[in-house]
Amino acid sequence: MVIDSNFFMNLALAEAWKYQGLTYPNPAVGCTVVGKNNELLAVNAHQKAGCPHAEVMALKDAYFHLTNDSNISKIESSHEIHDFLLKNHKDCFKDISLYTTLEPCSHEGKTPSCASLIASLGIKKVYVGSKDFNAIAACGSEKLLACGVEVEENILNKECDALVKPFGMWNKNNFIFFKWAQRLNATTDGGIISSVGSRKNVHAMRDVCDLLVIGGNTVRLDRPILDARLVDGKAPDVLIISREKEFDTSIPLFGVEDRKVFIEEDFSLLKKYKNIMIEGSSQMFALTQSFVDYYLCYMAPEFGGNNGFKELNHKFEILNIQKEEQDIIMWMKRK
Repeated sequence: MVIDSNFFMNLALAEAWKYQGLTYPNPAVGCTVVGKNNELLAVNAHQKAGCPHAEVMALKDAYFHLTNDSNISKIESSHEIHDFLLKNHKDCFKDISLYTTLEPCSHEGKTPSCASLIASLGIKKVYVGSKDFNAIAACGSEKLLACGVEVEENILNKECDALVKPFGMWNKNNFIFFKWAQRLNATTDGGIISSVGSRKNVHAMRDVCDLLVIGGNTVRLDRPILDARLVDGKAPDVLIISREKEFDTSIPLFGVEDRKVFIEEDFSLLKKYKNIMIEGSSQMFALTQSFVDYYLCYMAPEFGGNNGFKELNHKFEILNIQKEEQDIIMWMKRK
């Protein structure tokens, strides 16, 4: 049977993109586990910093698929999953293949080494999308090879590199993404646009953001709170871009505890933060286009509103498309 490595890596990529923007300061990573007859056993992803890595999540699911041992379903911590698999696998992973968007980690940190676990379980072959450029965790492929595991690298390398790019930028400087919600006719005004599920997704991103950037006119008109209440998360610091320094301090965003609010005419403050979300419409888009790394659009299946992205002329490359309730979510970069 011919193995379509691109197909299985694409499954891992699609799962990982669901958590893009949610894993800071860790990378978004996806993993697919495939049986000896090319059957799909599991697809999972790293979901949040401190949670098990993608390979561990996928191996946990694959173990249950192969053994029907429900005891593993009760385990959540990475160390406990590692220990359980090592004690109970009974060679069920023999002849199994694993596809991961990022080279398995080689070091023991907050979670055990994924490369060591994979080798100890007797997995036959590992397909890798991107090499890990983090010096602390790198060289997982070398560890696997030394243990007799076959490794094939650079599977959908371009796509996997695009997925892990934010992680690389956090490590070097910062990562800046521009988020907006719009209708099918490109309007961004007229009240709430996106679904509850989409708004929860945005709040989860705010929870791990260092800084949220917004325009002064939006603050005055919408009177937002810009917190992460829908996921019981923390509110990021806020940078308001405005020539006018005076604001009604009863606007909810000014009343959030443990938050810094800056009112500035330029974006020089961005260099002090690592993970930055910009929220806005056409004017903010124009002001920030020279330094935004990725764009995140929530598109609602409706018409309405009056103002939005009507006079801009830009082309994008779509990196990933998802569906959240009725909305379409697109991660993109400028061409």
